Parts: sequence; C-alpha cells; structure tokens
Amino acid sequence: MRILAIDFGLKRTGLAVTDPAGIIASALDTVPTVELMDHLKRYVAKEPVEGFVVGLPVNLYGTPTDVTANVQLFVAELKKQFPGQWVETADERFTSSIAQQAMIASGVGKKARRDKGTLDRISAVLILQGWMEKRRT
Repeated sequence: MRILAIDFGLKRTGLAVTDPAGIIASALDTVPTVELMDHLKRYVAKEPVEGFVVGLPVNLYGTPTDVTANVQLFVAELKKQFPGQWVETADERFTSSIAQQAMIASGVGKKARRDKGTLDRISAVLILQGWMEKRRT
C-alpha cells in the first residue's frame, strides 16, 4: 500500500506518494488547498493508501512558525476524515530551499523555477524521502 506525503500550504499543497511497495517516492500533484480534502478522498477511493505523512513547519530551532497551527488543524481534520489510515507529521525544515537547489542543479530554467506548484511537489517528495529514511534506520 502507498504512503502519501503532504506539503501543506495556505494557497496550494504539494503531494507525493510511494510506489505500492513503499520503496520509491514520486511527485504526485499540486492542489489548491481549498480542494485538498476532496482530492485526497478521490485518490484514496481509487488507490490503497496506508497512511499520510504531513510536513510540519518549524523554525530553525524547532519552534512553531506562523503556519504550524494551520497544519495542526489540517492534521486533525485528516485523522477525522480518514480514520482507516494513520497520520504522522515530519519535520519539513529546509525542504523548500533543498527543492529549489535541486531544480537549479538539474538545469531547470529560471522561468520554470517560478512555478510554485513544482516546488511544492518536490518538497512533498523530500518530506516523504526523509520520513522513509528514518523508518529504515
């Protein structure tokens, strides 16, 4: 079964998912946040999802950011809407900057790097990969 990662944002949210064997993390989609729950319900209805990993934004020293409370509210709603799946949070510090650097390193042009949806999807992949690495060790 798949694990779905969520890089929650106030405007749009990046999604990533593992392959059915849970070995490879891949970008899935970027969704307007107002449509997120409906999108997740449709996805879970057609694909078996074991659980969700939600990026938790914290500052450099581990203290909450101005978005942390919104993410915590979303996590509570996610648990309520999907009682058959587990929900975990994962530290998402530096994922956006690492995603930006990955885009630069891969030769993505400046115009394409301005697409925030791509950045959100890559950040979701990084959240999922980090979570998978911690589980393996």
